[in-house]
Amino acid sequence: MKAVNYTPEMTAQIVDDYQAGITVETIADSIGKSVRSVRSKLVREGVYVAKPKVTARKSDEPTKKELLIELESVAPFSVDGFMGATKPAIMDLIAHFKS
Repeated sequence: MKAVNYTPEMTAQIVDDYQAGITVETIADSIGKSVRSVRSKLVREGVYVAKPKVTARKSDEPTKKELLIELESVAPFSVDGFMGATKPAIMDLIAHFKS
């Protein structure tokens, strides 16, 4: 007979704790299980909600795509093929055509 990893009572408790806002890390520590194990159990129980991935921009600098759109609006030529250019080079071109 296989040993039970999570009893029905333990499962109910971790689901209740998670829904009450207790972190997966805290729940895992309290029952002596890994974070991965607790997260997997919560997923199987249908209650775990993954945190949205946040892609951090390094600064308030415009992206290369935004710069190319701006360059396209001021340059008298197609900007196709400039994706390999550096951001400073694109900014220099924009400054040249704006002056």
